[in-house]
Amino acid sequence: MLDHSSKTSSSASEDFLSELLRGLRLDGVDYVRCELTAPWGISFPAQEAARFHFICGDCWLRVADGDWIELKRGDAVLLPRGGAHALASAPGEKLSPLEAYSVEEVCHCVYDVCGGGRGKTTILFCGSLRFNMDAMHPLLRMMPDVMRIDALTASEPAIPHMLDAMAREVGASRVGSGGVLARLADVLAALIIRSWVEHGCGNTNGWVAAVRHPGLGRVIAAMHLDPEKTWTVDSLAKLMGASRSGFAQQFAAVVGETPARYLTQVRMHQARQWLTRDRMRISVVARRLGYDSEASFSRAFKRVIGLPPSHYRGSEPPEAPTFAVGEG
Repeated sequence: MLDHSSKTSSSASEDFLSELLRGLRLDGVDYVRCELTAPWGISFPAQEAARFHFICGDCWLRVADGDWIELKRGDAVLLPRGGAHALASAPGEKLSPLEAYSVEEVCHCVYDVCGGGRGKTTILFCGSLRFNMDAMHPLLRMMPDVMRIDALTASEPAIPHMLDAMAREVGASRVGSGGVLARLADVLAALIIRSWVEHGCGNTNGWVAAVRHPGLGRVIAAMHLDPEKTWTVDSLAKLMGASRSGFAQQFAAVVGETPARYLTQVRMHQARQWLTRDRMRISVVARRLGYDSEASFSRAFKRVIGLPPSHYRGSEPPEAPTFAVGEG
């Protein structure tokens, strides 16, 4: 059962975190260049896609019910789960949705926004970015609500160069600058996440600690890379090179849940990707994951995801909100 001579459990599995980061990609959904004069304030509603902001000027950021945080020229922030937040020229300014300002579509999914008063000018470059992994992946769940670039530049030498390039594009207003900025934003967001995982997210326990552990990392890699395999606690313990009881105890202590429960979550998140992204039939997904019936798979799916698989199979893949007028 455990003939893993392939990449699934050899070198690729032994460095799963590096492999995950190499494969991490954020695809831009839409982008907007804002030229705003004080006083101004913009409220951004919660959305499924991540949000990215690059600041050319000075402004303030507030997340949910938190305090206002001052941002300076050259700052960049990533909200990996797209939580509700606001940007303003100063704390306490009146907040309006983005569509309350003057919005012009420059090209497909790239917009220019302007407005405000008669004060100091701030230029923002904002984007909606979608991860190439399920929104409930452990890596996304454990990220902070806001990731600021200033704490990560020392560990990621490429970041200052990326910021300089973005600043030049924001100020140049050249033909095609929107597309160049969009690609730079995708790369910069990935750099922010990689630096955070490698240097800023802690080592003591949790998912990242587990995938960094030589034995547990191999097990978690195998689950993610081959969710269709008929894994058992015995086979996973053998893969780690530990006894059944020792493996189960260590897995639960570091990861925070049993191997069986974690494996079920991995499979259901993969199932949701197959249903929404690949438009697979529910019966096909159930069979691929080793369920005897569509009904038993549906019960497991609803228990983990909270909604039945028919909810995802019966609708179009979710789209992130855009910056177009009239859309939140």
